[in-house]
Amino acid sequence: VVTNIIEKIEEKFGKMKVSRGREHDFLGMKIHFRDNGTVSIDMKEYVKGAIDEFPEKISRSASTPATRHLFEVRDGVKELDKENAEIFHSTVAKLLYICKRCRLDIQNAVAFLTTRVSKPDEDDWKKLRRVLQYLKGTIDDKLILGCKNIGKMESFVDAAFAVHKDMKSHTGGGISWGIGILLSMCQKQKLNAKSSTEAEVIGVSDFISNMIWARMFLEKQGYTIDENLLYQDNQSAMKIEENGSKSCSKRSRHIDMRYFFIKDRLETEGIDVVYCPTEFMVADFFTKPLQGKLFHYLKGIIMGHEPLETLTSRFNTTNQERVVEHGKAISNNVIPCAESGSQDSNKRGRQNAEGKRVKFQMDTEEAKMSYADAVRGQV
Repeated sequence: VVTNIIEKIEEKFGKMKVSRGREHDFLGMKIHFRDNGTVSIDMKEYVKGAIDEFPEKISRSASTPATRHLFEVRDGVKELDKENAEIFHSTVAKLLYICKRCRLDIQNAVAFLTTRVSKPDEDDWKKLRRVLQYLKGTIDDKLILGCKNIGKMESFVDAAFAVHKDMKSHTGGGISWGIGILLSMCQKQKLNAKSSTEAEVIGVSDFISNMIWARMFLEKQGYTIDENLLYQDNQSAMKIEENGSKSCSKRSRHIDMRYFFIKDRLETEGIDVVYCPTEFMVADFFTKPLQGKLFHYLKGIIMGHEPLETLTSRFNTTNQERVVEHGKAISNNVIPCAESGSQDSNKRGRQNAEGKRVKFQMDTEEAKMSYADAVRGQV
């Protein structure tokens, strides 16, 4: 089939270069189809070129692509001269090309720098230099993509509320089929939200089109999505998305009705919204400049160095439903999620649970301990 298509293209446009086999060079990317069914993508030479062309010598490396103050824009900082401003713009454009193809770990920093190319200042120059320092220390890193189950699509969406100077929020999202993040989003929201819940709803509204496109693309290739999961860490936003205006209070009724098309899409696309604790939210990587062990742990998941199931298996265990029989919890490690306070509250919870299924979850401190253990085991 491929040979026939190549011949038809050559009939109209002339002879073209064709490469076959497991390794390919294409537009600065080295693509390697591996024996275990995964594909690795790296741009080592392209990254090295971007570092070498930067006017300052990058002699040291950084542990992360950005500091915690990435989104801060200070007043009174001197703007770059015309020459350095053009270098800034050119270098950011190169990094944007890199991060959209294989280096998802710098996408958050690059997304911010793209908003600064019109009038960059000295602080922006330092932030750009930090990204190059990080790339220098991780120049051999590759994006690894694979599929555990073509019929199971798992999406993560999160939003960081009012993190930009103009008080706009930041959306992060990603889609995976088990190994690495194939489709990602990291962008500043185009309108101001009045609460974190509204920011989350806006984020899902912006990202859900990627989920629809992915499903339609696979169907055209002859595959069917049997499980379409959307993970979120804001339960108020989840209720609005699933119930529409029925879950709106006085504080959220002002949200533009166009965002309630999410409810319709969840039904027509067969998307299940699943709660994911913040500690395990992959999309959090794309909403803020994470640091330390958390950055490196989520980077491993996003870049495909660790399978997604190492993460989802933990929070699925944390949030699994428990059955209460005769007013006694089966597990001693969980408490009623709606009645986690005093003994009287727990008593009321037990009374309401007689003969019914009740959802349980680990308390906050226990979840943090579980996450800390997970990090120590993976990093």
